[in-house]
Amino acid sequence: MRFDDAYSGNVFIASSPDYENAKAVIYGMPMDYTVSFRPGSRFGPSRIREVSIGLEEYSPYLDKDLSEARYFDAGDLPLPFGNPGRALDMIGDYVKGLLDDGKFPLGLGGEHLVSWPVIREVYKKYPDLALIHIDAHADLREQYEGEPLSHSTPIRKAAELMGGRNVYQFGIRSGTREEFRYARENINFYPFDVLEPLQKVLPELAGRPVYLTIDIDVLDPSAAPGTGTAEAGGITSKELLAAVHALAGEGIHVVGADVVEVAPVYDPSEQTPIVASKLVREIILGLVK
Repeated sequence: MRFDDAYSGNVFIASSPDYENAKAVIYGMPMDYTVSFRPGSRFGPSRIREVSIGLEEYSPYLDKDLSEARYFDAGDLPLPFGNPGRALDMIGDYVKGLLDDGKFPLGLGGEHLVSWPVIREVYKKYPDLALIHIDAHADLREQYEGEPLSHSTPIRKAAELMGGRNVYQFGIRSGTREEFRYARENINFYPFDVLEPLQKVLPELAGRPVYLTIDIDVLDPSAAPGTGTAEAGGITSKELLAAVHALAGEGIHVVGADVVEVAPVYDPSEQTPIVASKLVREIILGLVK
């Protein structure tokens, strides 16, 4: 299914109009209803697509070209504004359809809560799933100000569903004391850094289905100021790209991915959607087997 956003011509660079033969499907989740600081990530998916026109179709990292890939851009899901419960149900239903059709779901957010129904559906299909979470924030709260549907809760929900030892967190540098304690006791937890610890755990992930969720705020605000909850002390875009390339290695079976929390209004330079767009290109060329 293609939604209005894609019909208007706003599609990721070099995407094909052929859904049936596509290996991957890009879809937007324009939701920022539960954010605790700055809204605006609902506009992320559209802007990531728009700036993709500035990308080269060739990746010199992977020696691959988008002309060699088969992917379809469905546009943004028409989520009901202000109704997070219904929006999450719609996301889950759509992703279930993609998985039933054998597609690689590649989601664009939106706040990080949108990843929760995606992870849930992917886990239903792959019960031995491993989750790789790259983020500045732990997202391990049970609730935020009494609300369990919050952008600070999706990884806690995933850990309780999948078992914490199937969750791998990298780059975390912000959270409550309880979140950090929970992570250390229940999750494969690698705070502050991304690439080096990721490379160390890749052998134990070999052969397993893996879902990758990237919150753009894992990057230092100097590299990605356009996000709702910027957090000082982050990694560089070079390191984040290298992490994606590490997952492109032999034996790693990534079955879906998302890039979330791009809020373009806070970045007039547009470096945040630009780096997100490049991440999407590298995911398509490196992770969609």
